[in-house]
Amino acid sequence: MAERTKFILDEADMPARWYNVVPDLPEPPPPPLHPGTREPIGPDDLAPLFPQALIAQEVTTERYVDIPEEVLDVYRLWRPSPLFRARRLEKALGTPARIYYKYEGVSPVGSHKPNTAVPQAFYNAAEGVTRLTTETGAGQWGSALAFACATFGLECEVWQVRASYDQKPYRKLMMETFGATVHPSPSELTESGRAILAADPGSTGSLGIAISEAVEQAAQAENTRYALGSVLNHVLLHQTIIGEEALKQFELAGDTPDVLVGCTGGGSNFGGLAFPFLREKLAGRMDPVIRAVEPAACPTLTRGKYAYDFGDTAGLTPLLKMHTLGHDFIPDPIHAGGLRYHGMSPLISHIYELGLIEALAIGQEDCFAAGVQFARTEGIIPAPEPTHALAACIQEALRCKETGEEKVILTALCGHAHLDLPAYGAYLAGDISDHALPDETLAKSLAGLP
Repeated sequence: MAERTKFILDEADMPARWYNVVPDLPEPPPPPLHPGTREPIGPDDLAPLFPQALIAQEVTTERYVDIPEEVLDVYRLWRPSPLFRARRLEKALGTPARIYYKYEGVSPVGSHKPNTAVPQAFYNAAEGVTRLTTETGAGQWGSALAFACATFGLECEVWQVRASYDQKPYRKLMMETFGATVHPSPSELTESGRAILAADPGSTGSLGIAISEAVEQAAQAENTRYALGSVLNHVLLHQTIIGEEALKQFELAGDTPDVLVGCTGGGSNFGGLAFPFLREKLAGRMDPVIRAVEPAACPTLTRGKYAYDFGDTAGLTPLLKMHTLGHDFIPDPIHAGGLRYHGMSPLISHIYELGLIEALAIGQEDCFAAGVQFARTEGIIPAPEPTHALAACIQEALRCKETGEEKVILTALCGHAHLDLPAYGAYLAGDISDHALPDETLAKSLAGLP
């Protein structure tokens, strides 16, 4: 029987710096614009929402940012995370490819999200903030921020997309266990939520709507700031500890990836794994194909428009140049709640426009089939989000089977599905279906771009 191989780093080998990819790109990304003036925003424009330390990281041109010792101390609860070689999956597929996965499900909340939640809570607490508001889709980010706020003594208030709030009740319980207050979104607690419910009382919500509610609350309350779990530069910066560790672990394995695959919703998991490898690619030290995988029901990179758009539904946020389906877009309530955002990280969108990465979209039936096969071979039930990357990995491995190529494939298994089992129950009962995005629906939502 094939055995799974694990590559573990000592705590002393954990990276002490985050990596900023911007200085290494052929050209810088377009700047965010003020929603009123349409001019590039400055630090003062972001001050009502973020602490100065995070604003500085959002716009930094430094290649590396030191990780504070207080953050490293919390990271040591679960980091460095393991890199596995999926030998049992390789054998089941009959492929000559070598498949590796960087497993982030070992964190306190079972996903990669604490990599940025912890520093965000730390920097806010250091500047005297007492309360953070946020949105969450599947609940992974909300759980991570609730954990981080408990660690640094902050209050936490979360607006969870209604579709996921109903699908994943145990995420709500996890957030509340860590001390957070959780509301379904859209809610009657905010002006933006009430406006959505007036137009559509049965709205299943979206991340854009939930962001509007959380931002509205943060802007109106004293000693309160907003925290975002994906999309922005400082969030992707914090996540690069994933890729930096993986590079060291590949040295232990004596291997180099030919194909790197990650699921993409807002982009933090994908960027966290991919950016350090992209640095090595741009420097000529390796040459992996880097592939982003998204849901067919919410295909921002593959079918969205590269344009300036609001990051939220109500238009409270700066305008971001990104691949977008339109800030009014309401995705179908697929089970991968963390991938149901209308836009893609501006940084990843820019890198995609430069031709440095690829993208494809996969339906959720194929993704759950991949998740089940992975669980039955590797013994980990993956969250619905990374099943998109696993489906793409399996496709690549089967192509290697046909061609005889011995490619090395790397993916980020960004979380487990212990609190997402009803989604697997629906799949196993035959109640999962793919949601095609009609051209007319997309055209209608894109017509509302500012």
